[in-house]
Amino acid sequence: MTLWRTSIQTRILTSVVLLSALVIAIVGFALASMVAQRLVDAKVSAADEEVDRARVVVEQAIENSAANELQALLNVGREALVDRAAGTSSGALTSYEPLLVAPVPRGTTVASSPIDADIPQRLHDIVRQGQIAYQVREVTGHDGSTYSALIIGTPTTTTVDGLELYLVMPMAAEESTINLVRSLLLGAMFVITLLLGSITWFFSNQVTAPVRSASQIAQRWADGHLRERMVVQGEDDMARLAMSFNKMAESLSNQIRQLEEYGSLQRQFTSDVSHELRTPLTTVRMAADLIADGAEDLDPATRRASELMNSELERFEMLLNDLLEISRHDAGVADLSAEKVDVRRCIDAAYQQVTVVAQESKTEVRMHMPDEPVAATVDTRRIERVLRNLMANAIDHSEGNPVDVYVRASDSAVAFTVVDHGVGLKPEQEELVFNRFWRADPSRVRRTGGTGLGLAIAREDAHLHGGELEAHGIPGVGSCFRLTVPLEPNAAMGPSPLPLQVLDDESSVQQPKEILDDGRGESGETTGAERRQANSGDEEI
Repeated sequence: MTLWRTSIQTRILTSVVLLSALVIAIVGFALASMVAQRLVDAKVSAADEEVDRARVVVEQAIENSAANELQALLNVGREALVDRAAGTSSGALTSYEPLLVAPVPRGTTVASSPIDADIPQRLHDIVRQGQIAYQVREVTGHDGSTYSALIIGTPTTTTVDGLELYLVMPMAAEESTINLVRSLLLGAMFVITLLLGSITWFFSNQVTAPVRSASQIAQRWADGHLRERMVVQGEDDMARLAMSFNKMAESLSNQIRQLEEYGSLQRQFTSDVSHELRTPLTTVRMAADLIADGAEDLDPATRRASELMNSELERFEMLLNDLLEISRHDAGVADLSAEKVDVRRCIDAAYQQVTVVAQESKTEVRMHMPDEPVAATVDTRRIERVLRNLMANAIDHSEGNPVDVYVRASDSAVAFTVVDHGVGLKPEQEELVFNRFWRADPSRVRRTGGTGLGLAIAREDAHLHGGELEAHGIPGVGSCFRLTVPLEPNAAMGPSPLPLQVLDDESSVQQPKEILDDGRGESGETTGAERRQANSGDEEI
């Protein structure tokens, strides 16, 4: 079944063979029927002539006989037919066994032949009406064997009233001929079907071989072998197809090479510019810090200008660091400094960096984490950066509603979700949010001063661990960002331990008890301060 779906040549070959076999079988059956009918017609014609001659012989023999008994007369007539058959060179068509039947009182009949011909009653009735009739049926011979025979009967005009003459002509020769014809037709059908299949395979291969070659080369192209080309043979349509394919491949190869060179130059340019900007930025930062140290001696306008310069310098440094990081990912040189840690500490560290922003916006950040450690081998710096970015975005877009942070581990993976209950995301924005410099609402006031590269870097950090960062939102209800990483970098991981869904504010309070069972009371939530008290020895949030 798979070969039928995937191979054009198989479908063509199978269809041609089946249809050819069907057509040949129909034609063969028709020819065999015609031959059989012709043989029967020839047998009937010969029997009709022979029965006329036999009737004359019987009538003359009985008329010239001196016997008076009925059985004796019948025997005389049959012996005359037997003597005639022995004295002539009758062919297969006219060899027969004679049978004379005469009615006697009380409705019985007397036959002249020892063979049990079992003349059908219908044939008797027609002959008694003065007509010649025939029928093909099975009869029993002298040795008790049965065979197919043509029985032809005719009335006679003799001193024996109602005498009937029947000739039983065996159909063995005709059946042998019919069987031979059928065998020949069956053999011819097999040979012709085989030849048609071979011819179909040969010519279909002329068409499908270049197609298969193009498919294999296209697959190797997908694997990165851009120098593969089709072999051009002759000047037919397939050759023109191969030449066109090769021209297309050459053009695509050149364009891909140009794009790779352009991308490499672009990444190199970004990296070089970022590095080169560090020196003047450091100088400007030193000058800005010097001016800021003497801000008390400045007039209000100059002091305000100094504050703005320091604010923009901080944002510029963030952008520069993000550009350097994204260029490392693009160049494929980003690496992991993985260690086995309790990932709850990553959440604590990330929350510390957004605590001030959360307090300024009066946004409550609710932590839902299990009491026991959640161990995983991760790059803590990158995981903290991803979580910090997700929390900062959630605070910016929560519209003052609480932000819920969940963590849960399975046998193969650990998952984090950050859920806000703010403006939400449209379905078409769930992938766009990870594009570089993309914003859903450019006019929105951001408290964290993002660079537009945060989520793009966060997804690259997730991929570097062999994990995934996903987003889901409902407009007007909220957004959910889920980070899932394997317990060991780039190891196989099953389904994420946490669902990617947005619950309303009331439901989200109950969710940790249902899905995490962290023993935090009825609500299942803890604030940063509460968790700090419950985990003495952790860093203070």
